[in-house]
Amino acid sequence: MPPRTTDAAAPAAAARPRRRGRTGGAAPYWQAAPMALVFFLFFVLPLVVVLVVSFWKYNSYSITPAFILDNYTGVFDGCLVSLPSLCTTFATYLSTIKFCLIVWAVTLVVGFTIAYFLAFHVRTTAMQIVLALICIIPFWTSNVIRMISWIPLLGRNGLINQMLVGSGLVSHPVEWLLYSDFAVALAFVHLLTAFMLVPILNSMMRIDRSLIEAARDAGASGAQVLWNVVIPLSKTGIAIGSIFVITLVMGDFITIGVMGGQQIASVGKVINVETGYLQFPLAAANAVVLLVAVLGIIFALTRFIDIRKEL
Repeated sequence: MPPRTTDAAAPAAAARPRRRGRTGGAAPYWQAAPMALVFFLFFVLPLVVVLVVSFWKYNSYSITPAFILDNYTGVFDGCLVSLPSLCTTFATYLSTIKFCLIVWAVTLVVGFTIAYFLAFHVRTTAMQIVLALICIIPFWTSNVIRMISWIPLLGRNGLINQMLVGSGLVSHPVEWLLYSDFAVALAFVHLLTAFMLVPILNSMMRIDRSLIEAARDAGASGAQVLWNVVIPLSKTGIAIGSIFVITLVMGDFITIGVMGGQQIASVGKVINVETGYLQFPLAAANAVVLLVAVLGIIFALTRFIDIRKEL
């Protein structure tokens, strides 16, 4: 017969599991602490600094710590007075949003199509991995190199114009292929398609194939399966890819500057020019306004789709 636990030892035995429970409850927080510290130092703290600097006073030779709203009023200077005409800020945001919508739509169609083919038409896992790597590996190179590679193709004396003129389709080189809205949108699609492809492919690979078989057994056509089964179950990946594409386009200034020939305005380019002229408080105010606009778009997307299901 096992020995009985004495009355004095019973409280101590009961207390030991409680101490282990308290330690186990704190362990996840300690595990997350290093990442939280990195997140705070390299994300939250820089944003706080930008916000603080956006209220400072500046002139052509100095920056003075202060708390003024002149930088924000300068961002929207004359915007209400000039209505219904667009002020510079509204016109710049409209141009940036235009590229966002074009690039988002094209990358969504291209990324969704490739992801659908890889997920449902490629039968073996090994071939899916190989084809996915073929799509993704080119994106491991520098964005600038991949962007500049379009210039020998689209330029006035580029390969495409030489083919068009040589074949007699046009009598003189086409001017709008390079340093135009078309060139900027094409470069964005080339650079950002992978950011749309990967989340959608991840969502599609999680779809239970029995659901598709059940829909087909019920008499659904291919289009009905796509619309009623695949797209609803892929909407989380679509939302994540959309967030990636929209945020990258909204803040970009290199692609628009190079492929647009420094002739097309964007919010990121305005901020880059202001920092180049050492107008840091004004640039910080523009950055805060841009951040609010991007967060508003992300908030609108997350209101309709719960991206936590993908995480």
